[in-house]
Amino acid sequence: MGPMNLAEQVAAIMLSWHSLELVSLQKVQSLWAGYGHICQVTARATTAAAADQMRERYGDIGTTGEDGKEMYALILKLISPPPTPSVGEVEGHLRKILSYEVEQNFYGSIAPRLGRDLPVARCISATQGKPGADTPEGLTATLMTDLRSKYPVAGEKRAALNETQVNAALDWLSNFHRKSWGILPMPLQELLLPPLEEADRRKRGAAPGQSVWLNGGYTYLATRRKEYASLAADSDSEWSSMLCQPSLPRESSIAEKVADVLTPRGRDYETLIHGDVKSENLFTTHSGSEVAFYDFQYVGLGLGVCDLAKLFTCSVPLHKLTDDDEPARLLMGEGEKGLLERYRDNLLAGTDKTYDWNIFVRHWETALVDWLRFQASWGFWGNTEWLEARVRSILEDQDWRTWLDEQQSPPN
Repeated sequence: MGPMNLAEQVAAIMLSWHSLELVSLQKVQSLWAGYGHICQVTARATTAAAADQMRERYGDIGTTGEDGKEMYALILKLISPPPTPSVGEVEGHLRKILSYEVEQNFYGSIAPRLGRDLPVARCISATQGKPGADTPEGLTATLMTDLRSKYPVAGEKRAALNETQVNAALDWLSNFHRKSWGILPMPLQELLLPPLEEADRRKRGAAPGQSVWLNGGYTYLATRRKEYASLAADSDSEWSSMLCQPSLPRESSIAEKVADVLTPRGRDYETLIHGDVKSENLFTTHSGSEVAFYDFQYVGLGLGVCDLAKLFTCSVPLHKLTDDDEPARLLMGEGEKGLLERYRDNLLAGTDKTYDWNIFVRHWETALVDWLRFQASWGFWGNTEWLEARVRSILEDQDWRTWLDEQQSPPN
């Protein structure tokens, strides 16, 4: 069966669960490494009761077709994994498989709790949690509302956003992080561990992690040990000794200390983070004054500044961060500070929470160091010179180093 015939079959089955029928389906894009497809779906209600139910659950998302029936623009994310990978690719394969599980959990159980005023796609149907469902075995599929009806402008791959879009992205992230506080805490022992650890837990017969990642994102040190080892052994990289070599025997490296501080442990500052914030994972209105993020494969606990570190490096115009074109070392500039203040003010708005500016900045600096560690081991892109200059200054700040040591978790 061809991929489109399979997608049509799955879409028709999932729509039938809600008395909807498939009108058309078109592939929008293929997923990374042949793991499946994203398809644009047009569906219609087969009964007036089905239309009423759709309206009640998802608001006014339908249009009236020529036959008088309600029509819906939807998105099908269909996961059909390739054959079992080679030994060296097992961790990446597991990360992807688990990430699709996390995404379904997010859309199915968490997104509805964040409120309708936060623009997020709404799940119509999902294969997960449907024992005996008549979809083909081995498939994971999510059918959701199409954000493009209200947010028609797609972000471009590795492209800088304009000033209006940057502000809108900051506002969306601060709203998402703030609303996540309202559904936390989550039992840490029940969340998904790094891929290899999670696979081992399941292999031992222990209850699998549920909902979202314990540690949001896909770049944190616990899941990037191979890349970290390569960086540590790379004598040509200035970051090898600065981040990977301990100052004293039996002492942790800076990268390991940073990873410890960013590892979720139930602190008040922690929230849900998106985990993969970049221009290509959002849609905007024509004016750019509103955005909606998607792709929640790496959503999990963390500090909100970790989302900002990737956004600032990969999608914010350089002139919004600094006026220095070729800095070797760089302290926080007024542009960078203004963006951070906008985010923090909106994050705390209407809450009884506090987030001292000095602590917030320390978290921000630590997130920048961690993000650079990943880029240095994987490959640089975005505002590379700005990121490296900022991290050089942070690493030379003895006050930051002292603070970092004071934040280390006590030994087990």
